[in-house]
Amino acid sequence: MDIATLIGLIAGAVVVSSLILMGGNFGMFYDIHAVIVIFGGSFAATLIRFPLSAMLHGLPLGAKFAFTMSNLSARDLVDELARIAEIARKSGPVGLEKVEADDPFLAKGIRYVADGYDLEFIRDNLERDRDNFLLHLNEGSKIYRAIGDCAPAFGMIGTLLGMVQMFSNMQDPSKLGPFMAVALLATLYGAVVANLVCLPIADKLHGKLVDEETNRTLIIDGILMIRDSKSPTLVREMLLAYLPEKHRHEEDEGVPA
Repeated sequence: MDIATLIGLIAGAVVVSSLILMGGNFGMFYDIHAVIVIFGGSFAATLIRFPLSAMLHGLPLGAKFAFTMSNLSARDLVDELARIAEIARKSGPVGLEKVEADDPFLAKGIRYVADGYDLEFIRDNLERDRDNFLLHLNEGSKIYRAIGDCAPAFGMIGTLLGMVQMFSNMQDPSKLGPFMAVALLATLYGAVVANLVCLPIADKLHGKLVDEETNRTLIIDGILMIRDSKSPTLVREMLLAYLPEKHRHEEDEGVPA
């Protein structure tokens, strides 16, 4: 689980809640009209921007991956693929049938090699799987960013509606307070939804998309080299190119001379 996302959301909620309770109560900060204009308006505008299928894929996938971490880091994947290459060299592809992997994408690649599929089939299938996954993850990032862009704008729309209603009822002072509340709370809701939830999640998903693209491409190259019966040393050296320079020699530094 990505604990940073959870901690960030909880911390933001605590900050906002503390400020509310320091000067009143939650009832003062609830208005159904502001809720409708922010959530209803943002959803409607986002639905216009994206196909319904993208919404159905992107929203749940984005919510899921904002709170989850990859099972293995790129460094772990290099070590794991080198270990698998060693097993394949000693026992052949049949020896991979008993190998278990925490990463589902890696497990699929191992299964293809163990079952004896040809190189082109493995490459095409894994690349298609990777591209489809990245497409849906990118859709999720774009959808959350779109909601984050729309929420403050609809907050301003709610503010303008509240101001119009307030000025239209200047002769009745009892209505000025509720209309002013709508005007201010719409802006507040829009700012909170955008800056505490949607835009941070969009940025988190973009970062994870980059990581997943690197990891899955690394896995594909490693699996193809194992299928091509490359030595474990060559597999490791080739895959180390995916790591930042400062991480490539961590293992060597840990080995006593």
